[in-house]
Amino acid sequence: MIARWRWVAGQLTKRLWFRASLFSILGVATALLAILFRDFIPQTLPARIGADAVDKILGIIASSMLAVTTFSLSTMVTAYGAASSGVTPRATTLVMEDTTTQNALATFIGSFLFSLVGIIALSTGLYGSQGRVVLFAVTLAVVTLIIYTLLRWIDHLSKLGRVGETIDRVEKAAIEAMAHRIRWPYLGGSAYPVDLVLPLSAQTIASNQTGYVQHIDVQALGAISKALQIRIYVEVLPGSFVHIGMPVARIVPLSDKHPDEQSLKDTLATLTIGTRRTFEHDPRFGLCVLSEIASRALSPAVNDPGTAIDVIGRGLRTLTYWGKAHACEPDQEKSCEWVHLRGLTVDDLFDDFFAPISRDGAALLEVDLRLLKALVSLAQINPALFKQSCIRHGEQLVMRAEASLTLAHEKDQLRSVHVKLKKIE
Repeated sequence: MIARWRWVAGQLTKRLWFRASLFSILGVATALLAILFRDFIPQTLPARIGADAVDKILGIIASSMLAVTTFSLSTMVTAYGAASSGVTPRATTLVMEDTTTQNALATFIGSFLFSLVGIIALSTGLYGSQGRVVLFAVTLAVVTLIIYTLLRWIDHLSKLGRVGETIDRVEKAAIEAMAHRIRWPYLGGSAYPVDLVLPLSAQTIASNQTGYVQHIDVQALGAISKALQIRIYVEVLPGSFVHIGMPVARIVPLSDKHPDEQSLKDTLATLTIGTRRTFEHDPRFGLCVLSEIASRALSPAVNDPGTAIDVIGRGLRTLTYWGKAHACEPDQEKSCEWVHLRGLTVDDLFDDFFAPISRDGAALLEVDLRLLKALVSLAQINPALFKQSCIRHGEQLVMRAEASLTLAHEKDQLRSVHVKLKKIE
């Protein structure tokens, strides 16, 4: 469970401009640092180390870093386009949040500003002969950083925007979201009772926006529930699409006092609603994007069943984490015990991943077999949790395949695997 301010801060640090601005400030501060430390340098030292060479070095850094930054930006935009067209536009966000790319660009921009400020300060005589020594030492450190970053950037360019690399990022994001939800199955709150009948005194909070729920600040809801002595039943989860007027929460007072209008607004403000879904707290979105990648690979325009088979294995690996969810003790905040949220269901997870792939790959035996084997594997991993959903999707898959496949022996081969699924205990 993450408070809203931490979630907003996390989103902020993933932006390219944030790292670029941070490194730019650091570069300017580093260039001016030599002025402060010049008095600590002996007057005879500049002549010994040849600090006058710093002018030429800074000029080279300034001209080269500007060119490298321009080239890197064009390469980055090309990689974004490749990820969008070759994989799925939903995965572009993960490519844009790549820390190696952001650090490389930020280093190049920061080095450019460092050299620019250094040249300006040198031309005005602010450093003096002693300050040049400090600047010379810092410049050598910057050159070392640039060389390291360039080597790492060159290696990273070979993978940036590629299909396999982008799928890796989607799988990692899906697994991280799954692991977070396993630890916080109700985001730190309590379970929403399945057969709950709300009293007539319950107040409904409706959404004032249209979009996707990106984050729910359960800690803030817990503080509100304790302060007002109320129970809050949240009707949505991160990833839910809401519209204006749609009920997103219901409040049940524990006393005769009802919350005022401002309290209802504060409760609604704990929900962050945006224009698109995010990966962090929405495991279903990661599975949806994986299935979308497989469906795109199975389209007649792409015709790449190998990628779809690869994605099926990744989906199996991701769902395996959910199958092991009952092996660990979930966390809950005691201050949020009066906040109730619904948990994820296995049927929803399976529908998000298996249904689109089985629909689009029904005419390909190799895809059908891989899907059935994945269902068999999940049923064996956790029969109590997965078996019923596996059987349901296995039956749907066989029905689609029999309507699409033309050869009898292919249908028989598929049925033989389906029989294994039914026999799992």
